[in-house]
Amino acid sequence: MSAKAMEKLLAERPAQVEKKLGKGSKVCIVSSDKVFRALHDHNVIIMACNTRIRHVIPGIMRAAQDLDAIVAFELAKSEGNLKGGYTGMDPFTYFDVIMEYADRVGFTMPFFIHGDHVTTKSKAPEVIADSRALIKAELEAGYTSIAIDASFNEVPDNIIVSTDLSKEIIEAGAGLEVEVGEIKSTGYEGEITSVAEAVDFINGLAANGVRPNLLAINNGSKHGNYNPGEDVHIDLKRTGEIFEAIRTSGVTIAQHGITGTPLELVGQFADYGIRKGNVGTNWQNIAHEGLPADLMKQMKDWCAAEGKDIKFATKQFYNEINSIPAEYAKKIEDDSYKSACDFIKAFRADGTTSTFLKSV
Repeated sequence: MSAKAMEKLLAERPAQVEKKLGKGSKVCIVSSDKVFRALHDHNVIIMACNTRIRHVIPGIMRAAQDLDAIVAFELAKSEGNLKGGYTGMDPFTYFDVIMEYADRVGFTMPFFIHGDHVTTKSKAPEVIADSRALIKAELEAGYTSIAIDASFNEVPDNIIVSTDLSKEIIEAGAGLEVEVGEIKSTGYEGEITSVAEAVDFINGLAANGVRPNLLAINNGSKHGNYNPGEDVHIDLKRTGEIFEAIRTSGVTIAQHGITGTPLELVGQFADYGIRKGNVGTNWQNIAHEGLPADLMKQMKDWCAAEGKDIKFATKQFYNEINSIPAEYAKKIEDDSYKSACDFIKAFRADGTTSTFLKSV
């Protein structure tokens, strides 16, 4: 590993790292802009982990360290907004949790923290203001990458909203992800993003001086768990067509909704221009399997009484989850390590740190 390159990256870290850990810390958080520019033409995928429950984090870090891999940690607006979302962690809390584990594990691989799905459903002033406040907080907290999701809007309005909200992100030197074609709980052929939509969107942003690193599209994936026996309908042909149409703009594809996708299929994603793969519900599943049985029963009983999905119990039982006995936390960490290793290898991401450092 290039010591000179690492020194340069450490010197460019957000000030919050030194404030939290001190100048001697080797925790190497970087802008995703640097990562995706460096890896644009490499058929590899960076694993971005929506870690809703903290106990999975050290296992992911250990896997990245052992496999020389760049990874990302992220929370979407619904998971970690200014009020804590449904995880109970606002941007400042989440940043501190990541730093705490990085310091504890001795994690020195380059990584980034990503504000996933800053959902902006219209260009109404109050909606824009809400997203702008979250982006501001994420940047102040120390996030180095943000996704503006205005995919609920028609392409012309999506361009307007994404252009407006991207200014502060670009000025901060953080990486930028945008989205066209809403990714729903299930994907259908008639709803997937067309090549024309993607090209019009990226060209419209470029005309406004905005050049994102990543474009998230609806290619038939879904958020959350796949049900037993449910087929995975991810249109890689369309994904590749979109990538080829926009690649000269320096944009690659972000893949959402990977939990439950067979790893042999995941292994093909990089060949179609996918460079970032979001893995979220997988870590929640691992954490739930490792929590004490009595706590999981309380969580399920609460969800049944409230008529809510199990993910919403995370905030309700935040303190209980965070204070489980050490042996349960260790099991979750170890199971997360194994799963992270499998994903990193399937994503062809082992060795990405060394590849990245050659560009620094």
